[in-house]
Amino acid sequence: MNYSGLLTFFLVVSCATRGARVADMSEAQLIERAQGIHERAITLDTHCDIRMSNFTAERNYTQDLSSQVTLPKMERGGLDVVWFIVYTGQGELNDEGYADAYANAIAKFDAIHRLCDEIAPERIELALTSDDVRRIDASGKKIAMIGIENAYPVGLDLSNIKKFHDLGGRYMSLSHNGHSQFCDSNTGERDDVWLHGGLSELGKAAVLEMNKWGIMVDLSHPAKTSNMQMMELSRAPVIASHSAARAVNDVSRNLDDEELIAVKRTGGVVQTVAFKSYLASEKHTANRAAVGAIRTRVADELGIELLDRRSVRALSEADRAAYDASILTVESAMKAELPTVVAQAPAVDVSDFVDHIDYIVDLIGIEHVGMSSDFDGGGGVDGWNDASQTFNVTLELVRRGYSEEEIGLLWSGNLLRVLDDVQRIAKEIQAEG
Repeated sequence: MNYSGLLTFFLVVSCATRGARVADMSEAQLIERAQGIHERAITLDTHCDIRMSNFTAERNYTQDLSSQVTLPKMERGGLDVVWFIVYTGQGELNDEGYADAYANAIAKFDAIHRLCDEIAPERIELALTSDDVRRIDASGKKIAMIGIENAYPVGLDLSNIKKFHDLGGRYMSLSHNGHSQFCDSNTGERDDVWLHGGLSELGKAAVLEMNKWGIMVDLSHPAKTSNMQMMELSRAPVIASHSAARAVNDVSRNLDDEELIAVKRTGGVVQTVAFKSYLASEKHTANRAAVGAIRTRVADELGIELLDRRSVRALSEADRAAYDASILTVESAMKAELPTVVAQAPAVDVSDFVDHIDYIVDLIGIEHVGMSSDFDGGGGVDGWNDASQTFNVTLELVRRGYSEEEIGLLWSGNLLRVLDDVQRIAKEIQAEG
């Protein structure tokens, strides 16, 4: 039997074994079991984007905002830990671009600290270690952690890596959509134009600097060449903070089998992402077209102009809030027609998400897989479309036959183990001088 046949056989046997664990349980028993597991687990989502306007005294995460993540939604859904993202879009590789990017990053660090220190310190606290996570969880509060999406704000000064660590950053990707000063991005696949052939010399130095200070190296967004070089170079385990399996859905933001196996070799973890177009592109396209036709018609009837994402991002905070309110009006008016559309062109859902988890688990092992949403950055699937619906993921995992121990590893155990390893290795590097 060839390798492909062996792999297919292994996947089928593994899935069948998991399914046998719950074959005799009723629906009520499945839900009861999932509720108990969900309450006992520390549920952790490694990628939630933020909007600066949601971190003010007047408008913030203590309120039930339209954003996919708020404290009320976390509390309703039993989502314990969110990694808030210091995201910076890729700009020009010059002094002005680096200065603007640095200012953007610092503003987002400050916003996250403001939430935890001033706005809602009695409800959420910033964690820097796995011990912090467990201590804060035991206190009953929600937990914030910080990831850095795109190292562009570091500029050419690698001492900024330690500054970002000291501000709470615990993982960082070396690029986003567009080549950075550190490495090539996955977006090079669009036009086959590359800047570095993987990592630049500065990028190689940045990986070692991240190892030194205990920042996890994040493979989501860089090109495969960059990722393979990072994994070869890093002394510590790496993560993919929000990526899925390319073998299941062939898009450049997902990791192929070679990358997945290499992550396992480092001792790292892949945080499978609930992003519709990464999970099932054709299914998502069909659903989006069907729903979009209704949205356009309803918006026209209401006299509301629909904007694309770039135009929305260009709005002022006040105009964006007004636009969001108008979209809620459109969505409300659409509700009666949606069931018919969804029956004809179903949305990408929690089952599609867990299909990717199954694939990666079966390929590289349960110890190397976790979960992320990419909420407020385009993520979310039917059934897990905001933090209040987090239980549905646990329920689907129980339906698939995952044990309580395995679900605990997927939700947070694996990621926290990697964080521990990265921080331990950083201390060893620092001790070496």
